[in-house]
Amino acid sequence: MDEMRPPPRSRTIYLLPNLFTTAGLFSGFYAIIAAANGQFVQAAMAVFVAAVMDGLDGRVARLTNTSSEFGVQYDSLADLVSFGMAPALVMYHWSLSALKYDSNVMGRVGWSAAFLYAACAALRLARFNTQVGVVDKRWFIGLASPAAAGLMMSFVWAFADDSLGFDGEQLRYVALAVTVVSALLMVSRIRFWSFKGGARGPRADRVPFLALAIATVVIALLVIDLARSLLVIGVLYALSGPLMWLWRRWRRVPELP
Repeated sequence: MDEMRPPPRSRTIYLLPNLFTTAGLFSGFYAIIAAANGQFVQAAMAVFVAAVMDGLDGRVARLTNTSSEFGVQYDSLADLVSFGMAPALVMYHWSLSALKYDSNVMGRVGWSAAFLYAACAALRLARFNTQVGVVDKRWFIGLASPAAAGLMMSFVWAFADDSLGFDGEQLRYVALAVTVVSALLMVSRIRFWSFKGGARGPRADRVPFLALAIATVVIALLVIDLARSLLVIGVLYALSGPLMWLWRRWRRVPELP
């Protein structure tokens, strides 16, 4: 059994990967400040910057052989701020707070939904940390917190500049639905494609190739209209998990290991 255990992580604190983590943490913190000042486009962009930093810190640590237990824990705490607290507060300031104009009860529903999202993000991160090396790396169990944050913030970004003729107050019930659904998807058992490969056998090379093809299409869409393209991509990815689950249920395909 000992041979199956992953090697222990170093206890050393390394500077380079943790600088990227700190940059991501700063981006999440800035998003909260920007939202409090009514700068919602900047706030949404800051969360996406945090997502980029989150994707880089782990890769830098692996490439430079500077992974550490400290880095893993620091990254999780930074993710809670950037993909848990920041999206919840940005969405609340932009739209959910307007529910109070309907009634006092709906006002409480607004901030409760924001808290639900933050709490589910924390639970999702905790579950991910306990499942590293246990689950198939091709799949995420539940919507990953960066993806949930991307869905939330792309929704804000797409409408916050008023170019589509809607503002946060008008979209408050749509924002409520997006927030609650994103929260519940994070803590669900629904599987989402991780784009990390991990397949075996003669078809093992098809996953990364398909991911590359999808990335090419995504880049083309982002060039056309960044904010709206991110929203479309976020919605499609969030729907992919439930749709795949329904398809497997309909076809009575056995659950993936």
